Order: sequence, then structure tokens, then C-alpha cells
Amino acid sequence: MKVTKFIVSGIIVLGLFSVGLFYWIVSAPNTSFEADEKVVFIETGTTKEKLLETLDPMLKNRSSFEFLAERKKYFSNTKPGRFVLQKGMGNNEIISVLRSSNSPIDLVIAPFDRLEEVLGYVSRYIEADSTDLVAAFYDPDFLFQTQFRPENVMSLLIPNTYEVYWNTSAIQFRNRMLREYRAFWNANRSEKALALKLSPAEVYTLASIVIKESPKEDEQSRVAGVYLNRLKKGMRLQADPTVVYAIKSSTSNFDTIIRRVLYRDLKLDSPYNTYKVDGLPVGPITMPDPKAIDAVLNAERHNYLFFVADTSRVGYHDFSETLSEHNKKRAVYTQWLNSRNIRR
Repeated sequence: MKVTKFIVSGIIVLGLFSVGLFYWIVSAPNTSFEADEKVVFIETGTTKEKLLETLDPMLKNRSSFEFLAERKKYFSNTKPGRFVLQKGMGNNEIISVLRSSNSPIDLVIAPFDRLEEVLGYVSRYIEADSTDLVAAFYDPDFLFQTQFRPENVMSLLIPNTYEVYWNTSAIQFRNRMLREYRAFWNANRSEKALALKLSPAEVYTLASIVIKESPKEDEQSRVAGVYLNRLKKGMRLQADPTVVYAIKSSTSNFDTIIRRVLYRDLKLDSPYNTYKVDGLPVGPITMPDPKAIDAVLNAERHNYLFFVADTSRVGYHDFSETLSEHNKKRAVYTQWLNSRNIRR
């Protein structure tokens, strides 16, 4: 009888131990961080050792996680991505998140002046590095298929907020931007561009000049109207921001600040210098936002051919229909610059 009781007691103890061990391995909290959550990034093609090394600082007990992950065959089907672990998760919950809860991010693409700059920025938020991203956009086959050129392929990038996954490759990101570009250029916008006798890429380039000329949204359609009038008449755009871009491009110094364009600058040989080249420059000089693009597509109809900065309203411009009228206003602006000792 005593033997029977001893055996029963042993079974009970063993059962309780097994239950406790099962709970400890599967469900007991196994996170070591104090914050409410922790983000973990798992690289494409990561190894078991690298993954455990990545997770180790976040786990109380690495061995129990590894034991359960092996039993659930997680290491044979590791998924790359960005995963959010919650404080107090057990191993089973952690594995479930790592298997199926790749968490997207909101990628805010703000205007940059050059493709390399924006792609360098993007590379901080997705797995692809800037070198691979630049190579993907400049890929000759891609350019041939889409009819872009290296100088205007930045037109694919429309400043906006995009939901993306961290483990996005360079080609995946490029192709995503191509889909977004085609969605942006819907039938309505495409018809308006056609009416202006401009391609979407040319509209983008003109919008890049407009937004550099005027940050004021309520003036951009009027500025766009001036440039469109000049294009129709076969006049050169003579846009100072294109000269600034040409200077920076020729010196490979895009950080320099140029507050005043000088007469000698207008002679610079560059495909971006619209004082020397006919029509639009070879590509955009910045990334215009959608409102600037729409300002071109819905440009104000008027007879203005010239404008100069309005010294009485900072950020705005004074418009003229004739050169003589414009020269008078330009003289006032030049005097204003001199009075403030703005030489460059």
C-alpha cells in the first residue's frame, strides 16, 4: 500500500514537473527588455547562429527559445523582416510573431534634389543599401523598357508616405515606385499633360523648377503659366534655379548655398542651364511634391512672360508681360540685394 502511494506521489510530482517545464519552455515570459515593445530586424538569408545572436539581448533564456524553435522547425523556415516583440511574451508567442507578423513601416519620401540623395535616405529604412538602389534605378534594361533616362528617372519618385516592408530589395522598391508612378499618372493627369504637349516626365521636370522658384502654393500655378508661355513662344526658360543646379552639378558640391545668381553664372555650359539650352533641362532639379505637379497641369492662363522676386512680399514674385516692365522691377530687386550685401 505504501509502495503504491509512493508511486502515485511520484507520478504526480513528475506530472507537475512536466507541466511546469512545459509552461517554462512554451508560455512563461521570456523577454528581457523593460520597454513595452522591442523591434527586431531579421536579414534576408540569415543563419540560425546570426538570428540567435540578434535575439539574445532580448531574451531571458536563449536555450529555452532555441529548444522550442527547433521543435517547431522555425529555423528551417526563417522569414526576413521587421518584427515587433511585446514585453512579457513567451517563446511560443515570439516564434509566432517571427513566423507571420512582418511589420510594415510608413516610409515618408520628402523632396530631395538628386536621386542618389533620396535613395540614400530610403536605404536607412529598408534592407536594400543605397548602392543597390542606385544601380536598380540606373539599370540600362529598366531604363530602356520604361523609356526613362538616367537624368530623369528620378521622376518615378513622387513625394508621399508609402507603407513598405523593411526586407524590401532594391528591385522591389524600384518596381513599387514604378507602380505608384503609374497610379499617380491617372487618365486625368495624363490627358492634361498631353494637352500641354508634355510627357509626364517633362511635367515633373517643369514642376521641379516651379517649386524651386516659389514655395508658395498659391503662386505656383501662375509661375508655371509663365514657363508654359515661354515654351509656347520658343523662348528660353531662363530659370535661375536651373543655373544654381548647374553650378552645383559642375562642382559636384550640392551642399553649397547660392543666394544670388551672377551674370557670369548664366554663361555656364550645362544641360541644366536654361539660359543656354532651349526648352526644358535634361531632367528635374529636385523632387516636386504632387501639388507642384498639379500646379503645372492646372497652370494659370495669363500673358505674363517674366517675373522677379517681390521685395515687399517675401517668397512671392512680381510678374510682367513685357521685358521693359520686367527690367524696371529687376533693377529694384538688384538694388535690394545690394543693400543687404547679398553677393552670392
